[in-house]
Amino acid sequence: MSLLEKIHHGKRQAPPRLLIYGLEGVGKSQLGSRAPKPIFVQTEDGVDQIDCHSFPLAKSFDDVMACLTALCSEDHAYETVVIDTADWLERLIFDVVCRQYGVKSIEKADGGYGRGYVQALTNWHEVTDALQYLREQKDMIVILLAHAKVEKFQDPESATYDRYSPRLNKHASALLTEWSDAVLFATRKIITRTEDAGFGRDRTIAAALGKDGGERILRCIGGPSCIAKNRYGLPAELPLDWPALMAGIAQSETNNQPLQTQEN
Repeated sequence: MSLLEKIHHGKRQAPPRLLIYGLEGVGKSQLGSRAPKPIFVQTEDGVDQIDCHSFPLAKSFDDVMACLTALCSEDHAYETVVIDTADWLERLIFDVVCRQYGVKSIEKADGGYGRGYVQALTNWHEVTDALQYLREQKDMIVILLAHAKVEKFQDPESATYDRYSPRLNKHASALLTEWSDAVLFATRKIITRTEDAGFGRDRTIAAALGKDGGERILRCIGGPSCIAKNRYGLPAELPLDWPALMAGIAQSETNNQPLQTQEN
């Protein structure tokens, strides 16, 4: 068969690869636990109060890879793999790089000047290769959870501003953002109002919308407030709810929507 005869036409339906990051306590792990038959690869101790299946807490990068290798090589009924969390996994990767170069800080690895972070990408590729195998050969959904940080963003078209992003080094963040089908920011909906503070001054007050500390949502399209993207044509925001997310993805697969990265 010639190469031209192997050309694929039409959409490929494959399990989603999701990077979901957000504030502490917003419900990222709960969301992952509601995916189909999930198994958690724990790099931090945070699922004790969640009814889910999980490997023992990974205390090293080798522990993480052992979990992924078992899923790749052994028969099982799991349909979703959840890394909880990617930023704690990054710490384990930094430990590997530091031992490799005989230093105590990733800043000094490979002679410093940020080269240690670049070397860490080798280990990140081991992770994504294993996750890609689970997606393609085991038909598993992949979810990477991460905490959020606030970073300065130097927009060449406007003034510098703060925005939320995954709590990862920029090299790892770029790799995982590109690899994932959707990068979603989990947060609470808030409103702000200005009131008189006296003496001719105003003050801004933030208030949560809804019950239980505010309506929990997923931001699906990036903008000045956060990094986000999706290849499913999802709306700007969705409820922080697994059925709502899967319904949005299913609808987009029907409509063949393009990558969404525009501002909210």
